[in-house]
Amino acid sequence: MSFLFHILHMTHGIRSILPYLKPYKKQIAINIVFNLLSVVFSLVSLAMVVPFLRLLFDKQLLVKEAPLWSWSMEGFVAQFNYQLSSIISQYGPRQALLYVCLLVVVLFFLKNVFHYGASYVMATLRNGVVRDIRQKLYDKLLRLPIGFYSDTRKGDILTRATADLQEVEWGVMSVIQSLIKEPVAILLSLLAMFWISPMLTLFVLIVLPGTGIIIGRVGKSLKKQSRQAQDMLGALMSTLEESLNGLRVIQAFGAQEQQRERFAGQNETHYTHMRSMLRRRDLSSPLTEFLSIIVIAIVLYVGGLLVLGQDRSLSAETFIAFIVIFSQILPPAKAFTKAFYHIQKGMASMDRVNELLQAKEEIEEMENPISFDAFKQSIRFDKVRFAYEPEQPVLHDISFELQKGKVLALVGASGSGKSTIADLLLRFYDVPAKEHGLIRIDETPIRSYDLKSLRARIGIVTQRSILFNDTIAYNIAMGKQGATQAEIERAAQLANASTFINNTPQGMLTTVGDNGSKLSGGERQRITIARAILKDPDILILDEATASLDAESEKAVQDALHNLMRDRTTLVIAHRLSTIQAADEILVLDKGRIIERGDHQALLALNGRYKRLVELQELASS
Repeated sequence: MSFLFHILHMTHGIRSILPYLKPYKKQIAINIVFNLLSVVFSLVSLAMVVPFLRLLFDKQLLVKEAPLWSWSMEGFVAQFNYQLSSIISQYGPRQALLYVCLLVVVLFFLKNVFHYGASYVMATLRNGVVRDIRQKLYDKLLRLPIGFYSDTRKGDILTRATADLQEVEWGVMSVIQSLIKEPVAILLSLLAMFWISPMLTLFVLIVLPGTGIIIGRVGKSLKKQSRQAQDMLGALMSTLEESLNGLRVIQAFGAQEQQRERFAGQNETHYTHMRSMLRRRDLSSPLTEFLSIIVIAIVLYVGGLLVLGQDRSLSAETFIAFIVIFSQILPPAKAFTKAFYHIQKGMASMDRVNELLQAKEEIEEMENPISFDAFKQSIRFDKVRFAYEPEQPVLHDISFELQKGKVLALVGASGSGKSTIADLLLRFYDVPAKEHGLIRIDETPIRSYDLKSLRARIGIVTQRSILFNDTIAYNIAMGKQGATQAEIERAAQLANASTFINNTPQGMLTTVGDNGSKLSGGERQRITIARAILKDPDILILDEATASLDAESEKAVQDALHNLMRDRTTLVIAHRLSTIQAADEILVLDKGRIIERGDHQALLALNGRYKRLVELQELASS
């Protein structure tokens, strides 16, 4: 049978979805029962065609004595003939005809009631599975290390979380309907056919598998083609996302035509591939129908020979009932074949989603980690070496100690390793092994701490203000779960943000726009400072927090930063050296090495790299 052939080909791919079906065992059981009842009522109503035709066209066959019951087609027909004969004898053939028609209506009503019931629970199952996969995928994306996103295109990630999940949704629906509804309908129809004529049913079972083999060969490469199409769509989405983010640069440099050609090439490639794939998929329906007609023609011929044969082993009305029931196999078989193609596409997309779900989380927790409840003594880097890529070290034997309550500044050219030190402290990356050095907080290796509790005690303000398209209050409240309105307002006041917030249309409830586009640079930065103040961290990281601001905005932000830094241990990554002159210690980095260290006056006295950097900035600002 063709549906069995397809099941064998789908088994491997379906395994990845089975874990998501486990929470919905109840819905699956109800769906099976309702589908079973729907098919049973459908077959019973169709089986009535035999006694109806016999009595309608051959009234000599009226039965006057109740026959003995037997579990066979002939026994069923005899019992129904007797009941119908009684009605005809008592009320006449017209009343009997009305009785049969009303019974068919009732049976089909019950069939459709259970059919709707099966679809009703299917809605919960289908949408629930996709919701669970989407939530698991989002949770995974939040856990993946920062380095993962450096090597992966955002557009491709978005495609996997949207278009691929849409394909999975259709695939899930097809899997469930195909493995529950269609096989039940086909199996019960086969049993009814075998009940009517075992010989003719065996002949059908010999002929049908050939159609499954042909259809299976047509769809053999569809999963591979679907995977390639989704990869192309990911590249297309990446180009679109990059163009939207870099629209100012594209327009300023007149690069619209260049970007247009780039996008058009990718779009054309995706179009060509999708056209080929959809043509192959759409071949399934007419091919299935044509092959089914061939099988029906063969069955009509063989069954007709049995009816016309000398022994008349099959009556005409029984053969008609057989054909009517056999015709009920074709719609589910056709639906199963169509679902097979959806499943191939769904499995290709599920493979892409699984790649994200199974991506390695390089920042691993130790067994029984220590909770970092409070910062007490110091942060210490001991001969730390680190590389993002093998044989390309970024840090070389970095050693320093930052005492509680002190300010340590890192200065140096871009690429000198300043931000990497901050990322290691936050455990966005981990030092791979002890031979690459150790990072300790309060004399405890940083990897021994619970990651969540560690980051809960560290606050960060970066050069690029990261805001979400929500209210000002929401963006500040991210610093502390369950923060009260009074706490949010106090944080805004300490960040020198209250004045401009009160001047916005809805105050704290004003939406900031996509990445804070409705606010100025200084306003965005003060919102992020308010977020850090609300968090009330023990350790503070300022990553070039004023580098991109004008003089007026910088003063307001600097005042806010002073409020934030008060009584905190602070690591400052400095671009403007005038902002770190009061630091307790300054480290000058070059190509991943500390080349100078000391306070502002001591470094000036060295007459080295730091003094030259100060002089260059003073010259640039004059």
